[in-house]
Amino acid sequence: MNDPRKPQRDDRCPSISVDEILDLDTKEVPPEVREDNWRDVGTAPVSASRYTSAEFFEAEKAKMWPNVWQMVAREEELPDPGDYVVYNNVGRSYLVVRQKDGSVRAFHNVCLHRGRKLRTESGAAQDFQCPFHAFAWNIDGSLKHIPCQWDFKHLEDRDMTLPELRVERWQGFIFTTESEDQVSFEEYITSDVYNNFKRWRLDECYTALWVGKVINANWKAVSEAFMEAWHSIVTHPQILPYTGDANTRYSMWGDHANLALTPFGMPSPHLEAQGLSEQDIMNAFNRTSGRAASTDKGTLEANETARRVMAANNRVKFLEELGYDSSDASDSEMLDAFTYNLFPNLSPWGGFAPNVCYRWRPWPDQHATLMEVRLLGRKPKGEPMPEAAEMRFLTEDEPWATVKDWGALGEVFDQDMENLPYVQEGLIASVNDRVEFGAYQEGRIRQFHQTMDKYLEGKLP
Repeated sequence: MNDPRKPQRDDRCPSISVDEILDLDTKEVPPEVREDNWRDVGTAPVSASRYTSAEFFEAEKAKMWPNVWQMVAREEELPDPGDYVVYNNVGRSYLVVRQKDGSVRAFHNVCLHRGRKLRTESGAAQDFQCPFHAFAWNIDGSLKHIPCQWDFKHLEDRDMTLPELRVERWQGFIFTTESEDQVSFEEYITSDVYNNFKRWRLDECYTALWVGKVINANWKAVSEAFMEAWHSIVTHPQILPYTGDANTRYSMWGDHANLALTPFGMPSPHLEAQGLSEQDIMNAFNRTSGRAASTDKGTLEANETARRVMAANNRVKFLEELGYDSSDASDSEMLDAFTYNLFPNLSPWGGFAPNVCYRWRPWPDQHATLMEVRLLGRKPKGEPMPEAAEMRFLTEDEPWATVKDWGALGEVFDQDMENLPYVQEGLIASVNDRVEFGAYQEGRIRQFHQTMDKYLEGKLP
C-alpha cells in the first residue's frame, strides 16, 4: 500500500498501523475504535509450572476463582420464570435462575440436607426438589418443604435458605461472584470497556451456535492462544492474505480487561513481498473467512478495495437486512476482530459482525480445558429474542471443522488446537521453568498473569 506512513514507535510493527488503516475508512470511526490504551507491563518471564503445578492450580481454586466475576449464562438461555442454568467450575456448582419479576438470581447448587446437587442439567422448574430425600426450595432460594418434618424440628431456628451469589448483567451476559468484597462489574472491567459495548448492542444478540470441546492443555495456555494474533504467521497461513496479524493494536484497562484489534481486508505484513492485489485479498477472504458474509461480486472495480467492499456487504447482511440502521457503522466495526478478554476466562468480541465469544474452564484439572465457542447472531429488529442454541459437545475424535454452520472457522480452530496439547507437554518437560512473552504483541498475556498474582497474594479483590 502506497499511503504515507506516520512515524512508528520502535516497539510496533513497522508496517501500516491500525490508525492509518482507520484513516481510510469510508465512515467516521468512533472514539471507541480509535482509542489506543496500551501500557508497558515489563518483559519478565513467567514460570512454566504455573500451567502444570497441582499446587498452583489449587491456589487458583481457593484464591482466584471464587473472587472474580464469572460469566455463567446468557439471558436467552433462561427466557422465562423458573428457567435455570447449571454452571459448574473447579468444584463449585451454581443454579442461575430467572425470577418471576424477570430478575436473575444465583444460588449454590447444593442441597442443605445431605449435600446432593439439586440439579445436574439446565432446564425449567417450579421449585428445586432434591432427588435424594425430597427437601425442596422455591426458585427464589427460600425453603419450601421438608419431608418428615417431625424429625427436623431443630431446623426451624436455622437458616435453610439456599446460599446466594452476587449477580450482574451486561450486554446479554450474566455474571456471578462469591465475593462480597469484589467491586461492581462495571468497575471490574472499567467504565471504558463497559460502555464501549453499548454501541455494539450485544443485548440484541443471541447464541446462534455454541460448540464445546475438551482440550488437553491448561486453561491459561488455551486462552492465551487467543490473546495474540501473530501466531497466524505459521498456524493459520490461509488467512494471511486478508489478516493484518502483526498490525494488530493491543490495549489494556485496569487489571481485568484488554483488547486485540486485528484489521481484516488487508494482507499480513509478512506477505508484503508478494505484492497481493485487492482482487487477491478479496478472493482469499471469500474462500477462507468464516465470520464475514461472502459476496457474489466477482471482479473488483479499479477504485474498489477488498476491505471496503466486504465491509459494505456486511452492513447489508448483518444490519440492514435485519432492520437496523447501518449509517454510522464504520468499516472497522463491520469487519475487524475486536477480541476483548475479560479476566479470567471470557473473550467477547466487539463490533457489529456476528460476534464470537470464547469461554475457558479447567476440565477438571490443570491439564485439560473445556473450550466453548459461541457465535452471537443479531435478532431481527422488533422480533422476539430467539432461544439459545444448545451446546454441541464435540468428542475427542471430532474436529471443530465437523461443525458446518460456521464455515471456515472450524479449520482455524482445529489449527489452534493442534498446537495446544504439545504446548502442555512442553511446559511439563520445561528444564528452565520459564515462559517468555513478546513485549508488545504478548503483553496482555503478561497483564493477566500479573492480575493472577494479585489474587494469589491477596491484593485483589
